Amino acid sequence: MTDRLRGDAAADLARAASLLRAGECVAFPTETVYGLGADGLDERAVRGIFTAKGRPADNPLILHVASVAAALELWDTDEAARARVEMLAEAFWPGPLTLVLEASAQVPETVRAGLSSVAVRMPDHPIAQGLIRAVGRPLAAPSANRSGRPSPTTAEHVLRTLDGRIAAVLDGGPTAVGVESTVVDLRASRMRVLREGGVSRARLEAVVGSMTFADQRAGTMQVARSPGMRHRHYAPEGVASALVSADALPGLWPESVALLCRSGEALGTRTAPVEILPDDPDGYAAGLYAALYRLEASGARELRIVEVPEGDAWAAVRDRIIRAAAG
Repeated sequence: MTDRLRGDAAADLARAASLLRAGECVAFPTETVYGLGADGLDERAVRGIFTAKGRPADNPLILHVASVAAALELWDTDEAARARVEMLAEAFWPGPLTLVLEASAQVPETVRAGLSSVAVRMPDHPIAQGLIRAVGRPLAAPSANRSGRPSPTTAEHVLRTLDGRIAAVLDGGPTAVGVESTVVDLRASRMRVLREGGVSRARLEAVVGSMTFADQRAGTMQVARSPGMRHRHYAPEGVASALVSADALPGLWPESVALLCRSGEALGTRTAPVEILPDDPDGYAAGLYAALYRLEASGARELRIVEVPEGDAWAAVRDRIIRAAAG
């Protein structure tokens, strides 16, 4: 059994830190989703993350830190790169932005998945920050779920797929952002977004100017330059999922097929499971993974996800539902 610890209890936080220093895996809340933490500089501990999740070895990890100074120690940077880091950190850290640069010699190959670079971020959550400081080391922490499943936004979601596979979970209640961080590669002359996430393109470009954007369709990356981009993700277990247009509502599929849509969309009369999320990108993102877990628990074997609007504001959500329906 996995221990369920209280994130607001000092003794439980100390217990979680002790487990991490001993090489165990502990799940903890961030502002985005729950992360599955291990000592990011301990090769054996990091391998425990891959084992617990069933994560492909070619999928790199993000290291979580509590200060810009700690992040800079993980990279092999020049003066120009440091200036970029400091500019973005001032604007977005702590927060849902991950930065990619060439790794320093102390970063294990397992974290990098064989790449020369490493992804680092500073989470904006008091429990995450307190845990990192208590351990005194960067924490490698992908989402705390079995590989391919929806990312967890509550401790209950973590236990649904990892109970008995990890030492503990620190319960900090529901997460706020609900989708993972934006990942930005700082190595090119024009910064490149590798993964859409909690910081929008518009907010980034307001700070750094014009950027380039990687093709984020599932399976298009020959090399996994960013965590979470080469493999199917976010799919409810045992549920065949597909995207449909809002124009298809309300009568395209049998009543036995579950539905995920936004408020205001015409549903007609249905008896099958339906999850209705807010018709704004932040509200939709915050509730998406919890809705997928509820639909999984409903017993439905088919799911139709109604497409969301085009445009920057919906880009992170659109990426997640496309991946949930891929395969």
